[in-house]
Amino acid sequence: MLFVIGIAAAFSLGLGWVLQQRVAAHAALSELLSWRLLLHLMHKRVWWLGILAMIAGQALGALALDRGPVALIEPLLSANLLFAFLIAAWIGRTRVRLLEVSGALLLCAALGVFIAVGDPRSQTHVDPSLASIVLGAGVTAGVVAVIVVLAKRQRTLAAESVLIACGAGLLYGLQDVATRASLLDVDSGGLLSALRSPWFVVVVASAAFGLLLTQSAFRAARLDHSLPPTTAAEPIAGIALGITILDDHLNAGPLQLAVEALCLVAMIGGVVLIGRSSALSKSIHEHHSSKGENAGTPG
Repeated sequence: MLFVIGIAAAFSLGLGWVLQQRVAAHAALSELLSWRLLLHLMHKRVWWLGILAMIAGQALGALALDRGPVALIEPLLSANLLFAFLIAAWIGRTRVRLLEVSGALLLCAALGVFIAVGDPRSQTHVDPSLASIVLGAGVTAGVVAVIVVLAKRQRTLAAESVLIACGAGLLYGLQDVATRASLLDVDSGGLLSALRSPWFVVVVASAAFGLLLTQSAFRAARLDHSLPPTTAAEPIAGIALGITILDDHLNAGPLQLAVEALCLVAMIGGVVLIGRSSALSKSIHEHHSSKGENAGTPG
């Protein structure tokens, strides 16, 4: 049953990403990294269907994580990238190539093994100080701000999209940790206590800015450039922040570290392979940018 829930969550997330990206790709380039982009997308029915699919996937993922170990569920959830790839190819009526599927499988497998080997374990009773909350959120926000500045300096929209998507993944990782902390507040002090907690502010802020960056990445380039960096960055950021703020534990022996390093290399390789996708490039409308290039070209 856990397997079915995990796969259903991954499929819903993948479907949500595809629907959102197809709508965001048609927005004006001048709305990139602007709240006007979200206001524009909110008037699109298909975009809302994508948001609902994403929410359903997140809810199913939370249910699966509540009933099963992280090492089992997270690899299943990481398959959302593969589902997004297949759905985009189906909608675009293009043939799926072995190279493209291999890249998606490599990234999903490497991410799953990274999490399974690390086997992150969370504390059931933890009360992080306000200083740790501010430090964790502040450092993450600062890193994301630097990434966005670097993204704006890129000469191609494809490169800009990759960096923006990385920033979105970091914010989603922060949101994951803040959500867990908020749920601990609910268990200890009730819903009102959680709503008054600084963690609730972090949840809302990281979700809002993460959504803006995600849609901007979707607008800047096709799905194969704009989604894999987010998929890879979110769980890694969540694990790192969980260890730093919530006192989570991670297997960090020499063998585990060696395997995790290999997994990181494999993730990069998977992103490179996916970036050469032709199926995804044909599944959306390519816009010419003011930088004189398409959002990306097939490899």
